[in-house]
Order: sequence, then structure tokens, then C-alpha cells
Amino acid sequence: MLPIIFLLPLFQLLVLVHAATFEIKKVDMVVMNMDNGSFSRSLINKFVSTNYFKYVGSSYSDESVKNDLAVNKARMALIIPQHFEKNLLNTGKGKVQFIINAEDGAAAAVIQSYASSIVFGFNQDIIADFKYNLMRSNFSMINTIVRYWYNPELDYKHYMVPGILVLLVTVVGMFLSSMNIVREKEIGTIEQLNVTPIKKRHFIIGKLLPFWFLANFELALGLVIAKLIFDVPILGNIFLIFFLASTYLLVIQAIGLFISTIAETQQQALFLSWFFMVLFMLMSGLFTPIDSMPGWAQIITLFNPVAHFIEIMRRVLLKGSGFFEVQKQFWMLFGLALLMISLSTWRYRKTTG
Repeated sequence: MLPIIFLLPLFQLLVLVHAATFEIKKVDMVVMNMDNGSFSRSLINKFVSTNYFKYVGSSYSDESVKNDLAVNKARMALIIPQHFEKNLLNTGKGKVQFIINAEDGAAAAVIQSYASSIVFGFNQDIIADFKYNLMRSNFSMINTIVRYWYNPELDYKHYMVPGILVLLVTVVGMFLSSMNIVREKEIGTIEQLNVTPIKKRHFIIGKLLPFWFLANFELALGLVIAKLIFDVPILGNIFLIFFLASTYLLVIQAIGLFISTIAETQQQALFLSWFFMVLFMLMSGLFTPIDSMPGWAQIITLFNPVAHFIEIMRRVLLKGSGFFEVQKQFWMLFGLALLMISLSTWRYRKTTG
């Protein structure tokens, strides 16, 4: 059990942070350049010089572009029309077209964002190099300055690590707790415990407390790795993190304990825990924004402890938020902890009394 408890979560942290990424690099790109001017060549070079696009060839017809995308030779086609440079210099307006394979809609949106950003940078270069000509045209001279707060380098690791830490702590807390009472049932010791003078509250505390300490230790170890290896900022109060984590772990462990009271075998407990774990994980906002979910799904996430604690971790670690900024999430976790501990206690009495 010790390698499972300590080594596997750390291995998952090191692997998942690199694997679960929203970044897309080396997008295969074909180009249909019908202008062949210096501006069009500069634009193509600007795409190729980034880490995000890889030039894989040229196309000379719409049919060729369609075929390249159909056979997955490329994920994006850059189409530069005729008279691109002439129109840009004379009128200050030029058009290019992106054709993107959108089988994966989320990836397509990221690719489009990268491509638009490169074109925007290209526009700024033109403004600087041909300012006199452009001032004579109707070209917009608006200068936009973008600043990113809380993650200025847009490092996806800073965004993913807090969420993955929550998932690893959840796995330890829920899965181990869900095996508690059901193991006593399988080996036949539950009846022996029932006839001892141990009070019910002592029994529940005894089942929750060891794994509560283990999960907190797991979180501390994960934070050390996050700081030393991934350079994730810890701007908030570290004691606040563990105070909020302690409340969160009570919720997760109580859910695991409740599962343990209704399952008859460890296999049943494992499947039930995995069912809730997948549900909590996919509706936590880690991989897809909660704001993008339909209204009924957003209501369900109000009762998802994983979603609340991921938001807490990101706010405290990346923004340096204090208790006042996360008190709404804390009180939701506190209420869920009272509810699930009460249900677990009631269910234990019902099944073993």
C-alpha cells in the first residue's frame, strides 16, 4: 500500500502535468500563396519561425488544399489571395484565410487563436516599417497592449498543476476511505467492532483520521514538487491552503466512507468511487470551463467539491487570495462536509446496527 499511496500519485503528478496540456505545438500547415510578394513571404516566415506551426508544403488549388486536410497532411491551410501586398499598401487592408481541421473543436479554437496572434504581430511590423505609406491610407493605427495577470507567461503548468494536485489528493482520500468499512465486512471483523464499547463517533474518526493525515502529507509533498520542478508560484498563505484542504478532505473522505457503508465488496466500492471520481473530475472545470457548461450542469457543479477546491487552489496559489476571496467556496465545502459525515454516520448505524 505504501508505494500506491506515495509513489504513484507523485508519478502521476510528474506525468500528467506534461500530458494534460492546452498548448498545441508543431501544427502541420500548408500554404496557398497566390500573391508571391515580399509581404506574403514575410507572413509565411513569421508563421514558420514560431514553435506552433510547421510548414509541410504548398498547395496551388482549392482542391489540393481540401485533399491535404482530408488526408491529415495538414491541420491548417493558410491562403493568401492575389494582390495581397498591393491592397495592403494602397488601401491599408488585406485579407488572408485560415482553413482549420475542426474535428477537435477545442484544438481548432487554439490553432485559430495562435494564427490570429501571428497575423496581429505581422500587422504591427508593417505599421513600424511602412508607417508613412499606411498613414496615407485608411489603415487603423490603433495600438493594442495586452497584459496577462496572475500568469503573465501563459504557462499552462501554472494553470494545470493546482488542479492536478487536487485530483491526486482526491484519489488518496476517496479511494482509501471507500475501502474502509467494506474491508471489515469482507474479513468479518465488522461484527466484532460492533460489539465493542467503541462509540460510533470514535469509529468514524478512527476511519477518517489516518487517511486525512496521509492526504495532507501528499498535498504538502505535491506543493514542494510543484514549486521546485514546475516553478508554480505560491503567492497565498500556505496555512490557509492546508486549512481549506483539511475541510475539503473531510468531504471527500466522508463520500468514500458513505460508499463503503453501502458496498458489500471492495470491488463494488472501487467501481462506485471511480464513477463519482470521473463525474467530479470532468465537471470540475479543470479541462473545460464551468462557464461554458449548460445551465443545468453549472447547477450540478455547485455540489461538486472538486470544482470548489480547484478554484480555491488556483486563487490562493496564483492570485494570492485570502480567506475573504474564497469564503464562498469554503462554506460550500463546509456544508457538504456536514452533510456527508451525517449521511455516513447514519448509514453505518443502519447497515451494522
